[in-house]
Amino acid sequence: MKVDAVDAKIVRFFTDSPRASVLEASRVLKIARATVQSRLDRMIGAGVIGSWVPQPDPACFGYPVVAFCSLTINQDLGHDAVVAALARIPELIEIHTVSGSSDLMARIAARSNPDLQRVLDAMIATKTILRSSSVIVLNTHFQGRTLPLLEAAAETAV
Repeated sequence: MKVDAVDAKIVRFFTDSPRASVLEASRVLKIARATVQSRLDRMIGAGVIGSWVPQPDPACFGYPVVAFCSLTINQDLGHDAVVAALARIPELIEIHTVSGSSDLMARIAARSNPDLQRVLDAMIATKTILRSSSVIVLNTHFQGRTLPLLEAAAETAV
């Protein structure tokens, strides 16, 4: 779907004020309320806006350690079975199939470094992972940064 400057302004507004109403967005952006609503509906329908749910920060409720882990899987089981087994571990907050020397990339939240070891052990205990390699995040500079990309796409749509 092509997005334009109006779409980008609407998404920026709701990113900055996620609890605002469509009417408030209309007043602040000086765009008709029906236009704001129809643009939101169109972007939601096309998947540009994928969610309106809160994004809890694991560090704020006791999981300050973040690690990325490259996983080599048991190929005989297939990706679906491996992912189903790993999905039972709540500390695995993202899993992606990737190209390269590993099969999956996971993002893990843990309470401490020893807790991270427990999570890694739990992954191996599923018997779906053959090897893993982890890196611990020392500092996060930004994440989930899609708004600048959407705004750049809107600029090129002109």
